[in-house]
Amino acid sequence: MIENHRHFILHKPYGYLSQFVNNQTKRKKKLLGELYDFPKETMAIGRLDFSSEGLLLLTTDGKVSHEIRSSKYEKEYFVQVDGVITQEAVEKLKEGVEIGFEGKKYKTKPGKAFLIDDPKFPLRSQKIRDDRHGPTSWVSVIIREGKFRQVRKMTAAVGFPTLRLIRVRIGTLQLDNLVIGEVKEVDSFKV
Repeated sequence: MIENHRHFILHKPYGYLSQFVNNQTKRKKKLLGELYDFPKETMAIGRLDFSSEGLLLLTTDGKVSHEIRSSKYEKEYFVQVDGVITQEAVEKLKEGVEIGFEGKKYKTKPGKAFLIDDPKFPLRSQKIRDDRHGPTSWVSVIIREGKFRQVRKMTAAVGFPTLRLIRVRIGTLQLDNLVIGEVKEVDSFKV
């Protein structure tokens, strides 16, 4: 019997783990299965950490997951940072910066980065902070790799810690107008 695989696009909300099983015994965390009745074999393609939001692809097909996680496809993030990010810092993000990964120093591969206006996303469920703590700014960061908390580590390495991180694109797939927490089943991924 040939099984038909299923594919989903999700706007992951803040405060959810990109998984279906809670491996922590101390605290109950919100999991993806609380957002939609996914098939049992569904897996997230890549991850967004607890604090990150945005485009998350899910599938029942491990081959598709492996393909999309490869460095063939760009992943674009809109990042709100602490302070008014400088063009010099943006250039460093493009060139690659040294971050810590698995206890060692790692130089990120060159990517793309540019300043953007506030994208006016709906407020997050947990407030970030208010203007009394100083200005913030937004930058788009585009990478082809995805080390653990890489974009957050990159902005911190250039002196502008991440306050909010939203993945808006994987390949040609866009977050577009998907509402926070919305799941859309698709026939396939055209990335």
